[in-house]
Amino acid sequence: MKLSFTPGKRAFEMHGLWFANRYLIARRLTQAFFMALFLTGPWFGLWIAKGTLASSWTLDFLPLTDPLILIQELLAGTWPEMVAIVGGLIVTLSYLLLGGRAYCAWVCPINPITDLAAMMRRKLAIKKGWTPKRNLRLYVLAGILITTLISGSLVWELINPITSLHRAILFGTITGAMASLAIFFFDLFTAQHGWCGHLCPVGAFYGLLGEGSMIRVSAVARDRCDDCMDCFAICPEPQVIAPALRGERTGTGPLILSGDCINCGRCLDVCSENVFRFTHRFDQRLQSTSDIDAAGQLCQKGG
Repeated sequence: MKLSFTPGKRAFEMHGLWFANRYLIARRLTQAFFMALFLTGPWFGLWIAKGTLASSWTLDFLPLTDPLILIQELLAGTWPEMVAIVGGLIVTLSYLLLGGRAYCAWVCPINPITDLAAMMRRKLAIKKGWTPKRNLRLYVLAGILITTLISGSLVWELINPITSLHRAILFGTITGAMASLAIFFFDLFTAQHGWCGHLCPVGAFYGLLGEGSMIRVSAVARDRCDDCMDCFAICPEPQVIAPALRGERTGTGPLILSGDCINCGRCLDVCSENVFRFTHRFDQRLQSTSDIDAAGQLCQKGG
């Protein structure tokens, strides 16, 4: 069946603008919030968060450190300061709860750029193009760690487009903006969901972390699925949906358990039949049709 180039249209028509975009809006506000925490210092002299997404101090008492940075420092032969280790543990535990690649959907500043490229691909009906193997990003991650071990330096941080874009937004540097522009055109013309879905080593790392995370998306009302395919069309990792959505045929549960899922909530947005919801990894329940009908009526009243 042909995928829709306007996923969510039916959800919009049935339930309204908010219902069809509620998680997208929440993600954009969250991404803007995290960036604003860093901008208040250099722009207004109010230092809420100091540093970058790689390592920061918030309100001068809360350390946050990207655990991938800690691993690279250890491989480079540098023992991190205790405050950095504490910050890494805080971040690790947070994403073990929220979902590893929730970082990609809710925090990473590259995400709006790749989402824009994906939307334009749908609007322009650009063919799928080059499709790298999804485990390529794991090889990129392994290559970075090996290079760090051999060189004794944090090689990846010299070219990390996330850190570069963060600095570009804060300080107006050109390099980060150029790297982000290259990612946009790569995703638009070369490979669908190419950077985040196939190449980014940061996403690969958080995907591994997300294999054990608690918060999950569940196709709780999969019997209501009408095969519109909107969830597959909108999802940046569509391969994670089928095992949960088609589980009645294979005997698998309704939970999306793959670490590739970024917990973006877009499948919840665009599904007019209220098939999906957020839950925890131990919730294997399937919801009855009457319960979903009642939930849908509440959504319509609220929308």
